[in-house]
Amino acid sequence: MSRATIYTGVTSNLVKRIWEHRNGIYPDSFTPRYNVHILVYYEVYESIIVAIDREKEIKGWSRQKKKTLIENKNPHWAELMILRRMQ
Repeated sequence: MSRATIYTGVTSNLVKRIWEHRNGIYPDSFTPRYNVHILVYYEVYESIIVAIDREKEIKGWSRQKKKTLIENKNPHWAELMILRRMQ
């Protein structure tokens, strides 16, 4: 499946961040502007420094490389129900 926009971000609280994106808490930010509201992939790190380095690495990739990363774990780009699992 092809999505128009792939968003890459880092957070220390994934549940809160998803809720903020889906509820338009920051209306002038990237996610509402590009209608990005579906979580299809994530990685967990113990260190925020390592997470930020990984975010920067992924952001530098081509769209195809990002798609391959997602599709290796989630071939149909199914929405991950992280909010239900983490509450």
